[in-house]
Amino acid sequence: MYAAHVGPDVSVGGPVGLLLEMARGRSSTLFAVLAGFSLVIITGRPHPRTGRSGRQAVGRVVIRSAVLFVAGYALTALDTDVDVILSFYALLFLAVLPLHRLRAGTLALIAAAGALVLPQLLYVIRLSIEDGNWADTVVAADPLARLTGTDGVIELLFTGAYPVLTWVPFLVAGMAIARLDLSRPGIRLRLALSGAGLAVLGYGGSWLALRLVPHALAAVAAATHDPASAAWWSDSVGDPEDGTPLAWLLVAAPHSQTTFSVLGNTGVALAVIAGCLTAAGRLPRRLTSPVARVGMMALTVYVLHIVAIWLFTEVWYVPAVEADGMAALPVLFAFIAAAMVLAAVWTRLFRRGPLEQALHLATLPARHIG
Repeated sequence: MYAAHVGPDVSVGGPVGLLLEMARGRSSTLFAVLAGFSLVIITGRPHPRTGRSGRQAVGRVVIRSAVLFVAGYALTALDTDVDVILSFYALLFLAVLPLHRLRAGTLALIAAAGALVLPQLLYVIRLSIEDGNWADTVVAADPLARLTGTDGVIELLFTGAYPVLTWVPFLVAGMAIARLDLSRPGIRLRLALSGAGLAVLGYGGSWLALRLVPHALAAVAAATHDPASAAWWSDSVGDPEDGTPLAWLLVAAPHSQTTFSVLGNTGVALAVIAGCLTAAGRLPRRLTSPVARVGMMALTVYVLHIVAIWLFTEVWYVPAVEADGMAALPVLFAFIAAAMVLAAVWTRLFRRGPLEQALHLATLPARHIG
């Protein structure tokens, strides 16, 4: 996440550029998969809560979503270059909440079906937005759009950086993982292999399709005004500027909102989760603790890094934060080090991060649900 927001541009090339490119888009989809995992933790893992306890858990999710929704727009109002995910994240929580009682296999099937169908549906809707003015009519009548200065519901569902329509499969996949017994022998290996298979299917399938379908690469390049040779895995291709050609559905670049990108990015998320679980189980705790402590206050470090970017670029204007190329590496390392030090100190003194504690307190009224 920090690499995507304050790190050098991927054009620096070499091993550094490759590592930075791997973070582009794939960090946010990992964030979404883990959101689905956390939803299952809240509503009951390994078995869904029922009765009054289940209703209270659902209430907590709804309250959390409301708080994150407002926080997302507050951060968006800072007008940084970061596409803030929290408001989308909140709506995604609500969209998948009705599925929280389902088993892992059922959730996996729903995630797969969503990955296959929803990107095509989004493509058709976005074409209708490009060709008509119905979306402008909705935005003009949308109180959320007037209040936030954004495109409101249309942006959340269809046109934003994280459209709910095509990000649902990520959360559902995370819910499916959470339903598994991750301590069972061999499950982490199967998770890693599944992730690798999905990554090959997504990125490899896109690579083949773009080269086998006549004129596909040329159509993507013409629409984006960028070379399309890396559109099977890299966001260097950019977004279509002159209309979205049908060939765009063959792209797998992060944030392209296609079936290939959903499959590939989900595969990377599964592989990363499997790798982290394995590392946590085999490496000494002193080696994994710094990262784990950051994870304990993920919301806090997410919000603080956006606020820091705003302060350094809009209020104080620190040129180093907007440095190009390898000159931005010290800034990236500084952000990472600051997050780790803050998390290490705070979690030794308190059980939760400051914003995590605030979110916990906000959900306490759910205890009164009968």
